[in-house]
Amino acid sequence: MKLFASFLLLTLSAIAQDPLAGTWVGSATVHGQQVPVRLSITGRGNDLHAALLNGPEKSPASSAVFTGNHLVVTFNYYAKTLDATLADGRLTGSFGTAATRYAVSFNSHDAATNSSGSHGQDINGDWEIAVKSAKGESAWQLRMEPVHEGDGEVKAVIQRIDGDTGSLYGSWVGSSYQISHFTAAGPALYSLTPQADGTLLVSNLLRADVNDQQNLVARRPAQARAAKLVGPTDPTQQTTVKDPSARFKFSFPDLNGKVVSNTDPQFDGKVVIVAIGGSWCPNCHDEAPFLESLNKQFHSRGLEIVSLSFEEGDQLKDPARLRAFIAARSGAGYPLCFPLKHRSLPPPSDA
Repeated sequence: MKLFASFLLLTLSAIAQDPLAGTWVGSATVHGQQVPVRLSITGRGNDLHAALLNGPEKSPASSAVFTGNHLVVTFNYYAKTLDATLADGRLTGSFGTAATRYAVSFNSHDAATNSSGSHGQDINGDWEIAVKSAKGESAWQLRMEPVHEGDGEVKAVIQRIDGDTGSLYGSWVGSSYQISHFTAAGPALYSLTPQADGTLLVSNLLRADVNDQQNLVARRPAQARAAKLVGPTDPTQQTTVKDPSARFKFSFPDLNGKVVSNTDPQFDGKVVIVAIGGSWCPNCHDEAPFLESLNKQFHSRGLEIVSLSFEEGDQLKDPARLRAFIAARSGAGYPLCFPLKHRSLPPPSDA
């Protein structure tokens, strides 16, 4: 009887699991480079859920549908899809927008990726990357730290005046650290190679133009000051207003066509945060939860938030991506305006 019960439980468990359930480990081919990708799939049948994994972070899918041997995973808030076919325990297909797609391939699902465990030179801490930026910057910040003590895996981020690269994870490979991410926002891949003079060679491996800041030099802050190099730009000095005492003026329609203006009674005598961005902007996605938290905490005490979302041309007639961005945040809880008649802002260049 016990044997039968155990068999029954195992059978029911197998039935409950979708053949896709688990964490799939693979890579995407981007500009001839292989970028690691991890895809988590849970649920079964019509209740399938998926997410791209980046270290402990997740990019949840808007939907996941598996029909026959065909998987379609949508990330509406970036207007991207993962389209793949299951055959012989492998998923192969592509990821991206209608205009730009990357080939992807996943091995049979596994519980997790394993760190190589190899340890290179200790480069944890703060660095400054010397640049000649179109935005007037002389340096970006590079921050490195171990993910877990002793396992050889590192986490890094490159911070620019217009935002950051997002979290990059990786480990020591050969003579350098290979760090990357593949999220709903897209791919990134860098190598960090220690040099004999104590600097780092920072290579953006996804740069199509090798002369376009693909290889940069990072120094410790003290080393950069000794070389009389200018440090990272103070963010508070990058953008200013002509008259800080004057009321900030705005008047744009929201997604329902209602015009929201700084002269509306709801803003009288209030502290108003005006956030400028767009659904194409990964840092704006990162910012949204903080704005929502501020709104919940301080709205009753006199805080108002207004978001001005400048969208790309293909979204101007039907801002589906912006609507999905709001839905992914379960509704912003504050006015989000869509300046249809104004030129859309271009996405920031990758580091």
